Formats: sequence, structure tokens, C-alpha cells
Amino acid sequence: MTHRHWLSFAAVFIAAWMGFVAGQGTPSPDGTAPPASPPRAPLIGIPVANADTYVRAVRQVGGIPVILPNDDSDPETIAGYLTRLDGLLMPGGADIPPVEYKETPDPTIELLDDKRLHFEKAIGKAWIEQTKKPLLGICLGSQWINVLQGGSLVQDIPTEIGGNHRGTTHLVKLEPGTRLQTIFGETEFEANSWHHQAVDKAGLGKDLKIAARSPDGVVEATETTDPTRFLIGVQWHPEKLMPGDKRQAKLLEAFVEAAKAARD
Repeated sequence: MTHRHWLSFAAVFIAAWMGFVAGQGTPSPDGTAPPASPPRAPLIGIPVANADTYVRAVRQVGGIPVILPNDDSDPETIAGYLTRLDGLLMPGGADIPPVEYKETPDPTIELLDDKRLHFEKAIGKAWIEQTKKPLLGICLGSQWINVLQGGSLVQDIPTEIGGNHRGTTHLVKLEPGTRLQTIFGETEFEANSWHHQAVDKAGLGKDLKIAARSPDGVVEATETTDPTRFLIGVQWHPEKLMPGDKRQAKLLEAFVEAAKAARD
């Protein structure tokens, strides 16, 4: 493995070692072995972004956040992440180039930078296709899930649908019988909203279903049709509402628990 690949994996190794060391006991005075350590907390990869709130949220619910540098989309590096990480959280950000879903760009588009685009596309596609490990997409991350599954996006909600979903709050209605509705244990709640794009309900990706909508019909969440896998994307930002909002913590808790179960 090249020096570059070792640098890319360093964060994963360090996080795993810290989790291991933190759980170790010390020998007792009579020389007997310490009690068995509890299992290591799951490693949750987060592509580089404004990551403070994501890191705090993952820690709060018992995961070990691992920040992933976005400057190396080499297949060997990606394969190492797929092996070592237990879960992937794809965060919010700017817009996916519409060429990724075979459309011309709306004038409102604010494109992702190239490094982040290529890295998130590479790791997201590999994670979905090559693993059964949990994936949680938030805002942009939710849109990535749909695009990587062959779906398309509403490029600008005010232009194409009407109304504002940026810098506001609104009602979110969860679809009955979905995994998301089971996690929250209720059918609707108020959520924050920071997006001008959304999953196109007429362009839903392969093996996905709508899990939540806003009252104006905008898709607010999707999930996989595979009942054995945790693969959920939400348009709101649960991490911004934590630690005070116990309701929104339920989603992160379920994600980390799924990562723990997949590892075990």
C-alpha cells in the first residue's frame, strides 16, 4: 500500500485504537486478568464538511466519528474505508451537478467543489453497491442516495414547485409502515429546513421509496425497499437540533445501533 493510502487510513486506525484503549481495564492487585472489555463503539465515516455538529451528534449516541479526507478517491482507498468503517454518514452541502442525473443546470445551482464531488460519488456508490452496512444521508446526502441509485432531483423548489424550504421550519409527515416512521414512533413533527433542492418524486432511484413528505408534497425522506438494511436519507438536519431535541436523536441512535449490529 502506498504512503498516500496509509495517510488516508490513519484516521480510521487512530479512532479504532482510541476506542479500544478507552475500554481496557487495568490488572488487579492480585495479578488476575481484568474483566473483558465491552465491544468497541462503531466507526462512523463522515466525508469532510463543516463537521462539528455531525461529530457531536455521532458521539452523543455512542459512535466514533471518523472524518474522511476528500482528496483521495482512489479505489484502493475507498475499499479500505468499506472494510474498516461500520457506518457512513453523508452530510449536507452544495448542489450535485445536474449532469449526474442527465439534466441541464438551473441558474440557481451552487455546485459542489470537484474534490468533494468525486469523493462522495465514489464512496457513496461503492458503499451502496458493495456493502450492506448502514448509510444515513442528511440534506445533500439524501440527494446523493437518490442520484447514485439512478434518480433525479428537483433543482429548485421555488421555481419548480413553489414555496420556500430554506432557512425555515415546516411540518414533516412520515409515511405509515416505513422504517423511518417506526424509528420516530409518530406520524408527523416540525423540522428545520435548509434546502432548495429535493428528491424528484417522479425520478425516484432504484430500490428506494418515499418515507416522508412536507405538506406541499416535497419529498423529505427516502429509504431502501430492503427491510434488512438501514439506508435512509432525510432533507432536514437532525444533528443541528441535538443534543436538546430527543426526538431527532432517535434517528442517529437507530443509525449507530444498526452500524453496531452490522459489525457484530
